[in-house]
Amino acid sequence: MSALRISPLAGLLSAALLLTGCFNEADKTTENSTDSHLRLAMLQPPRSGLTPLSDDAFKLSRWSTAETLVVLDKLGEAQPALATKWQQTGENSWRLELRPEVKFHDGTALDAATVVNSLTVAARAAPKPRILDGVQLTAVADGEHAVIVTTAQPDPLLPQRLSSPQLAILSQKAYSASGVVDPRHTGSGPFELVQVDGTSSARLERFDGYWGEKAKASGIDVSFVPDGTARGAALRTGTADIVEAIPVSQAPLLDQRLIHEVPMPRTNTLYLNTRLGVMQGPALRAAVREAINRQQLVDNVYEKRADVAQGLLGPALPWAAKLRQPVAHPVAARKPASETITLATFSDRAELPEVAVYLAQQLTAAGFTVKQVVREYSQIETDALAGKFDAFILSRATVLDSGDPVAYLYSDFSCKGSFNIAQLCRPEIDEALQRASAIPAGEARRKAIMLAENQILATDAAIPMLHERVIQGEAANVRDALRDPRERTLINAATQRNAQAD
Repeated sequence: MSALRISPLAGLLSAALLLTGCFNEADKTTENSTDSHLRLAMLQPPRSGLTPLSDDAFKLSRWSTAETLVVLDKLGEAQPALATKWQQTGENSWRLELRPEVKFHDGTALDAATVVNSLTVAARAAPKPRILDGVQLTAVADGEHAVIVTTAQPDPLLPQRLSSPQLAILSQKAYSASGVVDPRHTGSGPFELVQVDGTSSARLERFDGYWGEKAKASGIDVSFVPDGTARGAALRTGTADIVEAIPVSQAPLLDQRLIHEVPMPRTNTLYLNTRLGVMQGPALRAAVREAINRQQLVDNVYEKRADVAQGLLGPALPWAAKLRQPVAHPVAARKPASETITLATFSDRAELPEVAVYLAQQLTAAGFTVKQVVREYSQIETDALAGKFDAFILSRATVLDSGDPVAYLYSDFSCKGSFNIAQLCRPEIDEALQRASAIPAGEARRKAIMLAENQILATDAAIPMLHERVIQGEAANVRDALRDPRERTLINAATQRNAQAD
């Protein structure tokens, strides 16, 4: 990596932590700068040296420096990117044609050998990128401008899988013999990553050789700012143009015209233990469902910056509500007789312990006796998965890396699911999920997913309470920042900062 260099934004944000009372005036040097670099304050620093084989891949994607073969539209369907078209050529194989005349930032050309190299490195990595969990994938060249990708088992979602930022295509110079992947100067997007300063900052410059629309901004100056108060201050003082994940507590302190709430594919859900304890009985699970006041949670814990849940899949999946059918609960609720519920959650997400307090009050009012358990996630996950609690509050991502919710539903609600906190095992639900997983992406698959959701909700094994939003800050003179529920995109070629705010 290059020698240490602290960006102006990083310096200003560090000072903000010490000068919390001095935010009345924006930094004049930054404000009057003619540089059209976008200044971005991000929540989390890199955890794995910005290798695309880790979750750091999503930073490279949000900066538009590393690109994938395909991208997803709002419905989660695959659209062309570095691949222009694809077709299934066998039960387990797909052929993808590559976009011509694509150059990487190091000047080399996109070709089949480069794509094969990137996919092979990902497939052989240890640990594998999360998108390839349980997937055996191989790639071979089919001439100079096409590749054939084969999986050990039929995978109707392979094009969607290839959209994951963890399967970004970098030039061959990115990959070293030691296994280190360096994304500097090796992407193909409209911005070239030129400098990374550890976990403090990064700098990108406009890539004039980009195959698509040239970037309107001259570059991006990134600072990693884990402290939420400092991120809010950066927007308020004008020292950042775009700010990730402003905390709910900071939002009321900011100009409301500068903050934008983006629905997340994340549902705050109460899982009930269907195998052990008092929640084995469906009538008491129904009583829990009827006792929950979702609106109170949204209003008091999330300060109205969340959406009351109607199902497991929320507004971040715009097709879900249209296809959802009323749930026919087979068992009526029984009035509790002071049965004791052990209600557990974790402290890593600040809102969850507060949700637990409100839920305990609601369940107590309904006639239950409630015992609360709150620990750090690393100390509670094993017990939750072992069924040691009657009820568990979880903030759960419902759309994983392929952009499709079947993996989440299978993990959480199938007999062999690896994250089955509810201890649920119903053959009819397994069959519904298997049917959905075998259908190619499209309307038929979406309908099958919603039928499976309906069957899961009918058991009251999981009671969805609310869908979370993320708050994104944008300065008044920023144009065309992206507000992506999947958090894959943020800045693209069209994003820019005008010289003067309106």
